[in-house]
Amino acid sequence: MFEGFEVRQVRTDEASVFVRHGGEGPPVVLLHGHPRTSATWHRVAPLLVRRGFTVVCPDLRGYGRSRGPAPTADHAGYSKRAVAGDVVEVMRTLGHDRFAVAGHDRGGPVALRLALDHPEVITRVALLDCLPICEHLSRITAEFATQWWHWFFFAQPDVPERVINADPDSWYRGDPQSLGRENHDEFRQATRNPEVVRAMLEDYRAGLTVDRRHEEADRAAGNRIRCPALVLWSLRDDLEDLYGDPLQIWRQWAVDVRGHGIDSGHHVAEQAPEALAADLGDFFAGQQV
Repeated sequence: MFEGFEVRQVRTDEASVFVRHGGEGPPVVLLHGHPRTSATWHRVAPLLVRRGFTVVCPDLRGYGRSRGPAPTADHAGYSKRAVAGDVVEVMRTLGHDRFAVAGHDRGGPVALRLALDHPEVITRVALLDCLPICEHLSRITAEFATQWWHWFFFAQPDVPERVINADPDSWYRGDPQSLGRENHDEFRQATRNPEVVRAMLEDYRAGLTVDRRHEEADRAAGNRIRCPALVLWSLRDDLEDLYGDPLQIWRQWAVDVRGHGIDSGHHVAEQAPEALAADLGDFFAGQQV
């Protein structure tokens, strides 16, 4: 995986972030979702390098080989605001003061936080298979609660750790053929680590508490994404089924939104890498998508 890329561990104020980076040209950051690592981009990142970009793929705070602070009662150490701060520090360490970002799944709210908290840094933002967390929560239905029940299970104290760590391979299933053997092995190794499992759960606990408050404050204040935003969603996932056209929701959060569905299941970077890389490459290059 990631032939020609370098790896390093970058210290931030509160975390130690594992990062892969390679290529030359305008910088782009790719943020993975749960329960993946930066390896989820192993088919997309080289395609973007060929398009002429510098591509940076970090493990989010607490995921994979990144480590964050000890959890606290307010979950602030794993808030999307804190994780976004990691990304800014990592990019400055690598010599990039401005960059584009794409976030998938749990990486999507981090990308949103970057665009809202650091508008002077973010040039373009791509939001993949995601909505703002508060938009999900304001639209809770029986269908949402049934299909996304893990959000609320993960938010419970202590119990999820005991359940998941008793048999992580059964809980986090993955197919080596579809993921790619090295990507699968890295993901599997991470999910067998109780420290990683705890951090991933803190991500969800923060989502229902501190992250929700941050987003609701932005919505009340009328804060919006000012840079161009691309919204992509997997047609064989449930985002459109639950909410209708995601663009209509994101237009309440950004002034310049475009996007469409991709023929894929939820893990689009692994299942439809060529289509995703083509859309991201065109968007980050300023072309019509």
